[in-house]
Amino acid sequence: MALAIDSTVRFFSGNHIYRLGFGVYKIANENTKAAVLEALRTGYRHIDAAALYENEGGISEAIQASGIPRSEIFLTTKIATAGHSYDSAIREIDDSLQRLQVDYVDLYLIHEPLGGAATRMAIWKALITAKKAGKIKDIGVSNYNIKHLEEIQDSGLELPVLNQIELHPLDQQRPIVKWCDEHDIKVSAHCPLIRGRFNIPVLQELAQKYKKDPAQVLIRWSLQKGYIPLPKSSRAERIRSNVNVYDFNLSDAEMESLDKLDKGTDGAISWNPINAD
Repeated sequence: MALAIDSTVRFFSGNHIYRLGFGVYKIANENTKAAVLEALRTGYRHIDAAALYENEGGISEAIQASGIPRSEIFLTTKIATAGHSYDSAIREIDDSLQRLQVDYVDLYLIHEPLGGAATRMAIWKALITAKKAGKIKDIGVSNYNIKHLEEIQDSGLELPVLNQIELHPLDQQRPIVKWCDEHDIKVSAHCPLIRGRFNIPVLQELAQKYKKDPAQVLIRWSLQKGYIPLPKSSRAERIRSNVNVYDFNLSDAEMESLDKLDKGTDGAISWNPINAD
């Protein structure tokens, strides 16, 4: 599979997203500028943010300091559902743009399916309004299960272009991925590096075979599955290492050996609110 750090995939809207993203979860705001700057220097052009991470300001500083045109950077951020109505979601979108110091974001997600159907749909309508106003290019969701996606479908409103879920060999969320594939919704993988829990024999064997580290094997698995992985790190050497995944290719048999690690939701290693009412 021919892939490179600038490889993209097309949304059904016609817009494109870079296949590899840089996550900033749990990077303190004062460290975010340096981390994002290093990521941009390394070749990343896709930054995945969220209001809950409380570091949108650091991302803004990095983008401005990088000298890279805004149009060349794909920027995602997210709104949490807690306490929001349609009107407050509109205000939060504006606040997020202000913190990021941009006129628009490329992708805006509902962070999680909490708060009930009425809250979710009110926020979704706010995202549609902001998209029509040119503040957002595309809209999507995160941590949504099939029932939450069907909720949008049944409303007759536009579907999300992307669903960001916990996704790695231990927790492959196959029914959600299948539903998204059937509806041309791209799937983005958070926690692709299983938070460093690399003591898995097959993973170690593949890393040794290809002279890679386990994190690189996991990113390669995610890319070859067609996902959009979002590895994160605040360490410069790890940021650079995580893009060194384009000079090897896992065979079908090796991909299958990693697929067999799936434990369903029992394999989740993070917050995974897919079963919210």
